Amino acid sequence: MRQHRVALLVTATALGPALLFASPAFAAGAAATATTATAAAATDTPVDEMSLDDLRVAVVRILGDKTSGKAVVREANRALDAGTADALRAFLKSGFRLARAEDDRVAIVRILGDKTSGKAVVREATRALDVNTPEALRAFLETGFRLARAEDDRVAVARILADPTISKALRAAAEKAINGTPEELRYFLEVGQYEVKR
Repeated sequence: MRQHRVALLVTATALGPALLFASPAFAAGAAATATTATAAAATDTPVDEMSLDDLRVAVVRILGDKTSGKAVVREANRALDAGTADALRAFLKSGFRLARAEDDRVAIVRILGDKTSGKAVVREATRALDVNTPEALRAFLETGFRLARAEDDRVAVARILADPTISKALRAAAEKAINGTPEELRYFLEVGQYEVKR
């Protein structure tokens, strides 16, 4: 069975770019239809109308995605092991979404366990876990974490600015960072502040 998966993965990888760019379903990506869009990326056929081979290819593509977590891999393998169109369709319609939510929960708990997570990150991560829907978990990981960390980073930069003993160069760099993007804030805290004389 594993040999069969390898052959499917090779086929899906080889055909992937051509099918991906030819598929209007992939370009339409609403969050609620992400699973269907992922499955339909292999063909223009809706999941309910896909052939057994198309279903297998769609599941193997998800399995081959480097961002797939342990739960997604586990459930994709279960669907492939069952080998029926019903099992593969069930995975593509709801199993993938639920397995990814399980992986997302694990990722959020790890963020909460990180000692460097600030108050805003803890607040937003806890909120996502309290809501506990696949969409809320995914939204936190895709955008909420970045924005919450930026909020925490702004507080950290404001504390630096509150120090009356800092140099003019550091003050200028901190003022620039506090008005910048989340990435500029993070860079200042991790690297920039150490490049400037205190």
